Amino acid sequence: MARGEFRIRRCVVPGVMAVEATSRHAFPKHWHDQFGVGVILAGAQRSLSGRGTVEAGAGDLITVNPGEVHDGEPLGEAGRTWRMLYFDPPVIAAAVRDVARPAAAEFASPAFSHPGMAVLFGRLYAAMTTDAVEMLARDELMLELAAGLLAAPEATAPRGTAAPIDRARSLIDDAPARTVTLAALARAAGLSRFQVLRGFVRATGLTPHAYLMQQRIALARRLIAAGTGLAEAAAASGFADQSHMTRLFVRTFGLSPGRYAAALG
Repeated sequence: MARGEFRIRRCVVPGVMAVEATSRHAFPKHWHDQFGVGVILAGAQRSLSGRGTVEAGAGDLITVNPGEVHDGEPLGEAGRTWRMLYFDPPVIAAAVRDVARPAAAEFASPAFSHPGMAVLFGRLYAAMTTDAVEMLARDELMLELAAGLLAAPEATAPRGTAAPIDRARSLIDDAPARTVTLAALARAAGLSRFQVLRGFVRATGLTPHAYLMQQRIALARRLIAAGTGLAEAAAASGFADQSHMTRLFVRTFGLSPGRYAAALG
């Protein structure tokens, strides 16, 4: 990206805007009507808001709350490069209801270093700007990021959630090829989306999306073993295309679907 360039990318989720920028511009005091979360990719900056003066360098996360007056200037001649996701308040409010249900939600730290959260943001940014990510995976990433940024007490699943999680799992087990959302799993379980996410991990060791992918690749393997063609097996198992199935097949079983089919022949 050229110096001084700003790029707005289309997001697949309504109420979310993605911005990429490389700039040496010093921004005067201003505010947004959205929540903003981002990562500095290169360079560094200093900013002042109601939460004090902070500096952020490469790899650091930066946040801003709606209506929060802030500025921003580069540190050094090279400027800085960053990526941001801006969320309309209702998007964050929906995540907050699942994560912690506080009376009011705001991001407490305007700039901080957390490599794990930075990686999580990168995954969410990619998920928000491509159609090739299932809604279930996108919802999981959104809730995980909100839980970390809001720094609220973790929403734990109530006692006796084995049966509710089993009900949610059955939605996947009964029809792995079917599109499923975290909201649908939550309705089946009678829990919040975040409780389902945490409950799935405790019960299976996998997030709901990872569990879904394992069920799909297991179905694909059975279909291929029964003589189904690779493209047909991919479609019947719920994969977007054959290449997606192949990547997961190799990662799971250590060989390609074609080699697996040939070995069975």
